Amino acid sequence: MSAPTEYQTIFHDGKPAFVLVPAEDFERVRPLLARTAIRDAVPQAVVEANVLRDVSMIRAWREHLGLTQDEVATRAGMKQSALARLERGDSSPRRATLAKLAAAMGLTVAQLEE
Repeated sequence: MSAPTEYQTIFHDGKPAFVLVPAEDFERVRPLLARTAIRDAVPQAVVEANVLRDVSMIRAWREHLGLTQDEVATRAGMKQSALARLERGDSSPRRATLAKLAAAMGLTVAQLEE
């Protein structure tokens, strides 16, 4: 019996839903998937602030890390007032702004996305 050498894609409603891969290939990439999941994890306190207190992810993370608006704004190269507007939800941050804020707090962009 020969092992499959190509991936098999299972479609649902015309879109790829699953990809079957040989076990050997999956075991090779499994550690990478675990590292990504850990890297992009969000602590319970941040989730609770966001969901239960209706605090933006930016503010929830900043407070969780014990940083002031001035500290984060300076590190991100922006004005404190601009950060305050983003935290209040008065405006939606661009991806580039999220990247600066993530770097300023030692996070990934995925961790800041609502």
